[in-house]
Amino acid sequence: MTPLLELREIRAGYDGIAALHGVDLTVGAGEVVALLGPNGAGKTTTLKVAAGVHPAGSGRLLLGGRDVTGANPRDLARAGVCLIPEGRGVFPNLSVRENLWMMTFTGRSRAEIEEIAFARFPILAERAGQAAGTLSGGEQQMLALARGLATDPAVLLLDELSMGLAPLVVARLYEQVAEIARQGVAVLVVEQFAAAVLDIADRAAVMVRGRIERTGRPDDGLRTELSALYLGSAT
Repeated sequence: MTPLLELREIRAGYDGIAALHGVDLTVGAGEVVALLGPNGAGKTTTLKVAAGVHPAGSGRLLLGGRDVTGANPRDLARAGVCLIPEGRGVFPNLSVRENLWMMTFTGRSRAEIEEIAFARFPILAERAGQAAGTLSGGEQQMLALARGLATDPAVLLLDELSMGLAPLVVARLYEQVAEIARQGVAVLVVEQFAAAVLDIADRAAVMVRGRIERTGRPDDGLRTELSALYLGSAT
């Protein structure tokens, strides 16, 4: 089957300093792929290239087998790519409902967007009139996810979903991510803390110094290898 998302020999950098050195990565429909590795490995840069918010110096980006290399973020978003960046990115002074309404550019009505969001995250319905900045960290992450899902993405890119959250909250969020994938969405997750995502990942790619060193099933061998790369992140 043709992958929904494919990066071929992607190279990228910042101000002449190379960050990615020929990255090859694929994500299929209904698949969760975890992109793991220590800080500075190039994980976030990989997501940014996939979403079109950072240019590739060379290589190819494909969506459903179609070459979209060099496409701008707006066009990639319209093609079904949704990036939820590190730090959640909600508008703190707007209410939960107003944050969701920001997605009406997709052509869906406010009522449709609210229905989608509140069905998946009922707690947001209870907080609908509350300022997003007053939500807990986990609730803010739910709001970011709900807002992204309102675009009906084909490819979902998640950057450090677990950042600053309690383990129980992280586990619940990743249960939702697994459910999203079961609906046919291709999910690429960047995580520094491997244990948070390996239980729901179909495959894991280990990135070190801008290169994919290994891709495979999230088995005990992979966990041991991750433990050797950076302490406290893979058990």
